[in-house]
Amino acid sequence: MTPAGPLLSGKVALITGASSGIGAAAARHFAAEGAAVALVARRVDRLEEVAERIRKDGGRAVALPGDVTRPEDMERAVATAVGQFGRLDCAFNNAGYASAGTVLHELPDDVFDRTMDVNLRGVWNCLRAQIPAMLPAGAGSIVNTSSVAGVRATSASAAYVAAKHAVLGLTRAAAAEYGEHGIRVNALVVGSTDTEMMDGILTGDPAVRSRFGGKAILQRLADPTEIARAAAWLCSDASSFTTGSALAVDGGRTAK
Repeated sequence: MTPAGPLLSGKVALITGASSGIGAAAARHFAAEGAAVALVARRVDRLEEVAERIRKDGGRAVALPGDVTRPEDMERAVATAVGQFGRLDCAFNNAGYASAGTVLHELPDDVFDRTMDVNLRGVWNCLRAQIPAMLPAGAGSIVNTSSVAGVRATSASAAYVAAKHAVLGLTRAAAAEYGEHGIRVNALVVGSTDTEMMDGILTGDPAVRSRFGGKAILQRLADPTEIARAAAWLCSDASSFTTGSALAVDGGRTAK
């Protein structure tokens, strides 16, 4: 039976991409649910603003500037989180990069490389730093952000579709390898969400925004907090028999 009280009471969580969008929403939501949060992102000022707001609200948060594409940054972030809070119980590997509107044969090499580095190698770097911190305790929960583009071709770039498919494969492989050590690894299949990154794709056009929202059964974009709630559940003991899953939080998009 799951204990009463905040969902993540007493947990220590690391969240990447935490300076805006889903990551910032997750930082606030995880803290509100009782977790101490170590927050990672490249934009230092924005990241510290998120952490300071959590602290002002009575939560525990530390801002850890870093780039998920640099393994040494992720190793340092995990070490700092453990040093600050004593351990690492869960992680939400959410940092991402997206592009759209360019067909495969015209996609520049640098865009392909950036898409793969952030969305796939970034998750790889996170897992390699986080898992060793969880192994001694024989417990832990990791959530990786995939996308509707991880289960079907979308209007996103072919590189993004490939990277998000690969995140699901990496999630399942990690779940299979570390389940016997008490570490669960799951992914979120995220639908179109009202974030700064999505704004860049929507280009401020109400018609484009409506078209993206209309692809979901619920006929709208997700609020970032709705994604954060799903991540928090997967990080919590309430999902103790869930691993290797790809949980759709997409307003029904993949049900059609």
